[in-house]
Amino acid sequence: MKPPLTLLVLVLVLLSILGGCAAGPNQFKGTASEHHEVAGFWLGLWQGFIAPFVFVASLFNSHRNIYEVHNNGAWYNFGYLFGLACFFGGTANRASRPQCGQAPGSAK
Repeated sequence: MKPPLTLLVLVLVLLSILGGCAAGPNQFKGTASEHHEVAGFWLGLWQGFIAPFVFVASLFNSHRNIYEVHNNGAWYNFGYLFGLACFFGGTANRASRPQCGQAPGSAK
């Protein structure tokens, strides 16, 4: 194959793979779960915070999920991501911290 054709085929294959990873619509959004609740911000925050532990548990128990599909949408997602960021400490705190033995504000 010629180089431009090879590049075109490679780009189309990569786009097809990435398109297959795109999230689809949540058909359970806004509907109550078996506990007659719709998860909101606070439950999303809690589930985001415990997600790493539940993920490990889900490897051994198929009845554990790390994400509640019966949620109210954006507020649950925001709480979930905020809970994950709180668990992992975020990145802004470590970005401005000086290195060991380096004065604040000095460059290497």
